[in-house]
Amino acid sequence: MRSLECLVGHEFAPSGPDRLPQVEIVVPVLNEERDLPPSIRRLVAYLAGRFPFRAMVTIADNGSTDGTWAAAQALAAELDGVRAVRLERPGRGHALRRVWSASRADVLAYMDVDLSTDLNALLPLVAPLLSGHSDLAIGTRLARGARVVRGPRREVISRCYNALLHATLGAGFSDAQCGFKAIRAQAARLLLPLTRDTGWFFDSELLVLAERAGLRIHEVPVDWIDDPDSRVKLAATALADLRGIARMRWGFLRGTLRVPRLRAAAPPRPARPLSRQLARFLAVGVASTLAYVLLYLLLRTALPAQPANAVSLLATAMLNTAVNRRFTFGIRGRPDLARHQAQGLLAFGAGLALTSAALAALHAAVPRPARAAEVIVLIGANLAATAIRFVIYRYWVFRERRAAPGGGPSAGPAARPGPALASQALPGQELPAKLPAATVPSLTIKSNGHRQ
Repeated sequence: MRSLECLVGHEFAPSGPDRLPQVEIVVPVLNEERDLPPSIRRLVAYLAGRFPFRAMVTIADNGSTDGTWAAAQALAAELDGVRAVRLERPGRGHALRRVWSASRADVLAYMDVDLSTDLNALLPLVAPLLSGHSDLAIGTRLARGARVVRGPRREVISRCYNALLHATLGAGFSDAQCGFKAIRAQAARLLLPLTRDTGWFFDSELLVLAERAGLRIHEVPVDWIDDPDSRVKLAATALADLRGIARMRWGFLRGTLRVPRLRAAAPPRPARPLSRQLARFLAVGVASTLAYVLLYLLLRTALPAQPANAVSLLATAMLNTAVNRRFTFGIRGRPDLARHQAQGLLAFGAGLALTSAALAALHAAVPRPARAAEVIVLIGANLAATAIRFVIYRYWVFRERRAAPGGGPSAGPAARPGPALASQALPGQELPAKLPAATVPSLTIKSNGHRQ
């Protein structure tokens, strides 16, 4: 990519008098005595030969009981730019939070020790963060352009998990759990105090918080090969992830989990004229009604009138909401998609009440009405529901969110990430220029090649 080629060989200004690393790459390990030495040597060789920024590799041993810590110490003594950190408590999230909080680098990254992700994706991962274009960057195995080798079981689990994040927490990123991520240190200092998970859900939690804060997340399609010797316990990890999703969802609903807006909002999208919205809404309504009638006639051969009506209406109502969101009201992207669908169910409720009442009245007047009579009655009731649906969409579900008093961004869909990370701390906090290493006590560190 031309935008990355121009960065090769470019020297950024030193971040301190000791020329601290611009990028710190953390490799969390737990009982990885065998895989650790070849992986770290391969990573260091890549950084020395093909990576244009000053980098440090930190091996974070979180609770290993085999020879992993001894191997990490040996690598730190042997290789320049490598250090080893010993944490007695296990958990990837715990290790990343502790090491990242103490780091003095400009960009903080991590990758799995098996190096399943091709290292050629590292430069595209960190370059947008060093340039200030983005705040977080993730490797994705689920976006167009990614090349992945893994079994169907893991593929299905991964896609289902990410779909669950989108539906429950309104996530917009494509891959929460790829072990290949980076974050600007300034953003990390603001978000890490809000995280709670110490295990595998830490990635998802951090990304959801970042999206809620309005930060820009850059996605890099990666080449990824599954490690057949993976130690991940899928059942236990899945249960922990579900608990994490429920905790965050409950926190957002109760208002106990509040995320500050960290990027200035972009100007609100211009409102489309009422006449144009009406024209597009009517076009969608005609297509939706045709689909509804056809589905009703298909289901009516096997179901009574009321169940066939309810199923047909629900299916077309969800499609109607999605199409009107994009085509009529000009809202793109996944943020607020789940909320819009949930609120759109109110329009479905109004339509269901009207069509069900119309069917009941018809069957009360005519014990065995013809299918054509049912269709005519349903279309008439649906027209009345359509008028109600437009009002609900325009003035509630997809209403324009305006800037809050004082110039702050609103909480609605118009409040989108702006071009720069706001220089603000969490409420009641000072925003330090750098976090001192003393903020993370009781770390056993062995390093070589950098002053600490």
